[in-house]
Amino acid sequence: MEVKVIKDLVKEFTVAGLTKMSLKCEDFELVLEKQEAKEVYMPAPMPEASIKINTISASSENKSESNKQVAEEKKTLNSPMVGTFYAASSPQAEPFVKVGTKVKKGQVICIIEAMKLMNEVEAEMDGEVIEVLAYNEQMVEFGQPLFVIK
Repeated sequence: MEVKVIKDLVKEFTVAGLTKMSLKCEDFELVLEKQEAKEVYMPAPMPEASIKINTISASSENKSESNKQVAEEKKTLNSPMVGTFYAASSPQAEPFVKVGTKVKKGQVICIIEAMKLMNEVEAEMDGEVIEVLAYNEQMVEFGQPLFVIK
């Protein structure tokens, strides 16, 4: 069986949303199987009680300021819609970004397919990708974190 025919079968398998397919031709057998994405619901965090202490040492003030700076430096880029996450423009292409990639505001960093339309997702800020939170062909929800950018 030709490689092009196999690639076309894999593409159709993915597009059709199948989870299992097998094909047997003479001395060739192809079995494709994909695990179904499971929805994970996380409960909303409980509001924390705030306790104000008037006797704060100078060192703990510095620590809290540095923690705030670290938290402010790391931003998540969230999915603008429900759809299928693609890290690259085609299965053979390199991903738009990887961990360690420097990005500029407006740079395409992934594609989300929704209703057979490919929507380019752009970086909202300059920075460096420090974590990729979605995997290729994963179903993503509106507002789901996709990347952490510093």
